[in-house]
Amino acid sequence: MAATKTTSTTLLPFFFFFFFFFLNLSESRLTLDYYKQTCPQFEQIVQQTVTSKQIQSPTTAAATLRLFLHDCLLPNGCDASVLLSSTPFNKAERDNDINLSLPGDAFDLIVRIKTALEFSCPNTVSCSDILSTATRDLLIMLGGPHYNVYLGRRDGRTSASPSVNGHLPKPSMPMSQIIEIFTKRGFTVEEMVALSGAHTVGFSHCSEFSSEIYNNSSSPSSPSSYNPRFAEALRNACRDYQKNPTLSIFNDVMTPNKFDNVYFQNLPKGLGVLKSDHGLFSDPLTKPFVETFAADEDKFFKVFASSMQKLSLLGVKTGRRGEIRRRCDQIN
Repeated sequence: MAATKTTSTTLLPFFFFFFFFFLNLSESRLTLDYYKQTCPQFEQIVQQTVTSKQIQSPTTAAATLRLFLHDCLLPNGCDASVLLSSTPFNKAERDNDINLSLPGDAFDLIVRIKTALEFSCPNTVSCSDILSTATRDLLIMLGGPHYNVYLGRRDGRTSASPSVNGHLPKPSMPMSQIIEIFTKRGFTVEEMVALSGAHTVGFSHCSEFSSEIYNNSSSPSSPSSYNPRFAEALRNACRDYQKNPTLSIFNDVMTPNKFDNVYFQNLPKGLGVLKSDHGLFSDPLTKPFVETFAADEDKFFKVFASSMQKLSLLGVKTGRRGEIRRRCDQIN
């Protein structure tokens, strides 16, 4: 009888261990229908809000895609930390120099969706799930590929400006450094080039490429990587950028409002806007993928869709590792 009691006592911790193990496992599992019971209107509210916002402000899709990339590429992953505002005691990610140009339309969209969802199902949907789903829906609106967004993320509780440094690609970086940023996050060179195809929509400020189209004395120059006539057009369009820093150029000057593979077709013609665009075609590691995607839009869409899904799952927080923020710009 004593032996039985000892055995039961010994096994008790194991039962607790497995109970909490499976409890944690169930909390951490992302699913396609995560809000089916708790917020059945989730997909409809997101879709209606992004449609209305995109019609009202056609730059919203590209802005939201950029916001998503700047959130998920950081070491803390897709946790909507880029949405958090700075406090008197902390400078947040969104106030890092590289994020100061993130367009307001994207932040406004997330606020609109979150507000609508809080009315329908309070304290239920995370800001990180909103950002991931809105990005996918907007890409589809522009003609991009569909991919599944798995849901059940929690929002991060921290956001620090220094954590951004060195983890996001800049147009001025050599291609080897940009490749390294993505490979450290588990992406292949092919996937990195596909994600760069996001430049098929959106725009870049003149200040981001002015050094490439003007020399130090500010007299015209046409770098060999630019089509000469295109370089001249860029100089004319950006003539007053120092007085007006909002001046910008579409990244894809041929089909700027359509998600397609024309961006890749532009690069061999010298119609890339940024230094990094030209780098994709001149670097021997990335050039073959540029040529493949330029010739085969279906291939580009397939790799882009799988890469976006992969990106959306980086470093996600689930269960008690995060929270459902009541407001996307501040922790609870």
